[in-house]
Amino acid sequence: MSTDVLPERPLTYEEERGKPMPSKNYAIIQSNLILEFSKQREFRTLPELKLELVPTVPKTPGLAIYPRQAMDLDLRQDEIAVSDPPLLAVEIVSPSQGMQEIMEKVKFYLAHGVQSVWVVMPPLRSVTIFLPDNSQQTHLAGVVRDPVTGLTADLDAVFS
Repeated sequence: MSTDVLPERPLTYEEERGKPMPSKNYAIIQSNLILEFSKQREFRTLPELKLELVPTVPKTPGLAIYPRQAMDLDLRQDEIAVSDPPLLAVEIVSPSQGMQEIMEKVKFYLAHGVQSVWVVMPPLRSVTIFLPDNSQQTHLAGVVRDPVTGLTADLDAVFS
């Protein structure tokens, strides 16, 4: 009987990030949101940043937005995961995700210090903003303004 230990297989994208592989539309919308948010220089918009708000429950939102001064660039030391909650987390719904999965992420983020969560639904061309007080706002057109950060995004630009 062999006592050799087989090496563990590497985690898949889905296993590592706790979310499905992004699609083409996801990537385009994520890029468009980054462009919209980057106009407001007092924030840093970080795509696919691994959050460890709870050490054993990593989450990776499509975008995590922090105050610029809280996310200094340090080229000598990097971080694989961040434990400080972002002000705003953005989840872009992928074709293989169900709403229950998305709503569980929204609840998790808000329970662990995120002040605003955007759920972007590409097929509906909509953004719903969820806040810790259980309120929500759905936007289908125009310029969306986040009530916590003041960040804005023109939905025509986001969905183009």
